[in-house]
Amino acid sequence: METARFNRWLLARTVKPLLFLLCLLPAFWLVYGAATDQLGANPAEVLIRSTGDWTLRMLCAVLAVTPLRVLLKLSALARLRRMLGLYVYFYVVLHLLCYAWLDMGLDPSDIARDIAKRPFILVGFTAFVLLTPLAATSWNRAIRALGAARWQLLHKLVYAVAVLAVLHFFWMRAGKNNFAEVQVYAGIFGALLGWRLLRYVRNRRI
Repeated sequence: METARFNRWLLARTVKPLLFLLCLLPAFWLVYGAATDQLGANPAEVLIRSTGDWTLRMLCAVLAVTPLRVLLKLSALARLRRMLGLYVYFYVVLHLLCYAWLDMGLDPSDIARDIAKRPFILVGFTAFVLLTPLAATSWNRAIRALGAARWQLLHKLVYAVAVLAVLHFFWMRAGKNNFAEVQVYAGIFGALLGWRLLRYVRNRRI
């Protein structure tokens, strides 16, 4: 009974606008903090790190939708996955822009050399490249054009993105030998991807 009630609540018209605003709040806070000089002694670093952190959090949310939908029988959660996925891309674009502008002064040659020179930047940029076709095909027209099977196959790239995102975060923190948050995200992604693998194996046996 509670599951049915929660599913009805998730189907309400107000849920998507509320989720949209909730996901946008971190970006508003960062813009406000930068405008009012509330980001500390190194606002550029805070902006780069925070947009990266929110990319990881949104990616966790996207990957959590299917396990929660199946385990809790909340079918209505599926309608929120596309918006969460687009917010992953929104925050990764902000992350890349903050790095390119605040760290590299929007100099294309410097950015290209930095990507080639530093592995963690290369890995992060690769994750961004893989996310781009996913964002570009997150529309009903794209699904119809590609066909459901090819669309689903393409969107499995999100699993590679998750692995690359954790690797990017790990290498970035390796310089300061600070892996506490890396372990948290690695554990979350490991659990979410591991659940999918177990489900796939079980379905193959049936």
